[in-house]
Amino acid sequence: MMRYATDMRSTVRCKTAPRQDGKTVTSFISRVRLDTSLELLLERAPPGPLPRVLATVVATAGSTYRKPGARMLIMADGSYLGLLSGGCLEADLKLHAQEVIEGGPTRAVEYDMRGPDDILFGIGAGCEGAMRVLLEPGRGAAQTALRAAGDTTAAGEPTCLVCIHESSALPLGTYGIASLPSDLAAAAEASLAEGCSREIVSDSASERLRAFVQFLAPPPHLLVCGGGPDAQPVVAAARALAWRVSVIDHRPAYAQAGRFPGARVILAAPGALREAVDLDRCHAAIVMSHHFSSDVAYLSALSAAGVPAFVGLLGPEARRERIARELGALAAGLESRLRGPVGIDIGAATPEAIALAIVAQVHAWLAGRPSGAIARW
Repeated sequence: MMRYATDMRSTVRCKTAPRQDGKTVTSFISRVRLDTSLELLLERAPPGPLPRVLATVVATAGSTYRKPGARMLIMADGSYLGLLSGGCLEADLKLHAQEVIEGGPTRAVEYDMRGPDDILFGIGAGCEGAMRVLLEPGRGAAQTALRAAGDTTAAGEPTCLVCIHESSALPLGTYGIASLPSDLAAAAEASLAEGCSREIVSDSASERLRAFVQFLAPPPHLLVCGGGPDAQPVVAAARALAWRVSVIDHRPAYAQAGRFPGARVILAAPGALREAVDLDRCHAAIVMSHHFSSDVAYLSALSAAGVPAFVGLLGPEARRERIARELGALAAGLESRLRGPVGIDIGAATPEAIALAIVAQVHAWLAGRPSGAIARW
């Protein structure tokens, strides 16, 4: 009998905001994933034929540095991309990974760092947690499954990956839904529909199975309204987290893809924001054009759309109040969403530090943590 041993909900944020037509719309915030280790691996994996092993956390207990679904790549030359611990386990993981690289079977290894077991493992981490890690060749079927999942989440849609880490009948490894037997595929489809990850355990006389079904919501999508020089470090900070980023500006000199690596760059008038960007699929917007009438137009469009539920405005309070007067009745549509001046107060003085403060505030808000007071007009 197959059972669901663990139900691990993804971050869920549901916001509602009034449109100017009086209707209420639910924000696309309902599903967002802040652990973007999948995207980081896909973006940063070194090119070339160098053999590698994919290491995936498939189960944890107690206090651990990373949680199920975290991944890293271990290369044949001993280098690695990503972390599964604070550096405590990586040296030992490399030894096991080398056996897989040399033709050994896909396997799961366990580390228990709780109490005296930590001494027995000889790692000395003192983390008071246990972790099970699946090690498999980083090319072939696993690579195909990860790329397909990454393509789906990059398009703003959720998907699932299934890691079979113990089985008496099926090959161990990472699978997409389409390549699974019908019973596992049905479990993955259920996780996809419910928006949660889970562990599947089967202990029947004829079959032994443990699998981790990972629900993958899309990473955050940040909209930056204004492509001036100080927007570049904001985009760079968000892209360093593997967030999806769209930048819009009406000035051809600023709306250039080369200035914002990895972001979608749109040349369009501020008044055309709702036609140029699917705002329902943006989790946060930062208005920072440094052009007064453009900022008013961006905020007007965001007010009328009712989404996203986080809107940040760069600039001092006096400028914000002047914008509010210009917006008139439209200002009411931003009252529950606007942060201005945007950014956590960290004493930032440089564009890079201001970018850090802005992205940190968005991250905290997405995670449901205290993120600063909402601005009042």
